[in-house]
Amino acid sequence: MLIAISLPPIRRPMQRILIDRPGGYERLRLERAPDPVPGPGQVAVDVAAVGVNYADCVIRMGLYASARELAGYPITPGFEVAGTVTALGNGATGPPLGTRVMGVTLFGGYASRICLPANQVFPIPDGLSLQSAAGVPTVFLTAWYALHELAHPHPGDRVLVHSAAGGVGGALVQLARRAGCRVVGVVGNATKVDTARAMGADTVCVNSATLWDELAAHAPDGYDVVLDANGGPSLRDGYRHLAPGGKLVVYGFHTMLPKGRGRPSWPKLVYDYLRTPRFNPLALTKDNRSVLAFNLSFMSEKADLLTRGLTDMLQWMERGEIRPLAVTTFPFAEPARAHRALETGNTTGKLVLVT
Repeated sequence: MLIAISLPPIRRPMQRILIDRPGGYERLRLERAPDPVPGPGQVAVDVAAVGVNYADCVIRMGLYASARELAGYPITPGFEVAGTVTALGNGATGPPLGTRVMGVTLFGGYASRICLPANQVFPIPDGLSLQSAAGVPTVFLTAWYALHELAHPHPGDRVLVHSAAGGVGGALVQLARRAGCRVVGVVGNATKVDTARAMGADTVCVNSATLWDELAAHAPDGYDVVLDANGGPSLRDGYRHLAPGGKLVVYGFHTMLPKGRGRPSWPKLVYDYLRTPRFNPLALTKDNRSVLAFNLSFMSEKADLLTRGLTDMLQWMERGEIRPLAVTTFPFAEPARAHRALETGNTTGKLVLVT
């Protein structure tokens, strides 16, 4: 006679990726760690997927200001996760146990388990996979804040989006189209054109020596909004192509950083820093143009605002008004592969680590 015995599932050891000090890909080290215990008002999440962002690469290189000033090294990078709720701390009003959730965190996301404040955890809409959900919060919040809190576009506005096939760029294109804007996207090479068009860009231009001539032809009267994560001389060109009352929104400086070599080139950083334009308030007033900039990792005081923004966008996603980006996955134990791929500039959509 056979007796069936039900055994509890085997619980994997807690793991995280640690950067002990800034450097190249070799600084990303997998280690075991004690299981985190949720404190008052916190939710414990068993992480299935972790979103990878360019900011994680900058943290690894030691160039991310908030990592140095707010956390310090050693540090576990990562701003977004998706998984299942496994425990609630005292007084936590988060989703019940077993709920699939996405979570937002200021560092610490490269971990197989994490504890987060309940207001930073959001149920995943039906039909959205854990892997796709892990790629939603950071890029869509960045895009939402840039567009809706800073630029305030109107229907019919001409909006220029750089890196339109990437993470934030793909989110920006969708949000601008939803707002009724005419969207022109810029991509790094011809293989990305279809991706940007699929996001909703009306026109897509490939970066080249004649890029700004082409962009001017598509908006002879200038752009109402230019969204730029490139930094450097690109900012001067973007400003020059603003329409009266136009806004240049800056949220990154990617062209100043290395492509695929893992470490910063200090001579290049100095050279690009010197070439970065400085905007004179007197000229801004005379030109009737604005320059706006932000970094979400320094905006903890805006947590309630960002929570409302992500909640709204998840509802738009449920209604099919916007959609998650295409995801490319990497094993959790191989974050260097994801970083190297992201730094080449050849990827599209979102990169995700799968635990």
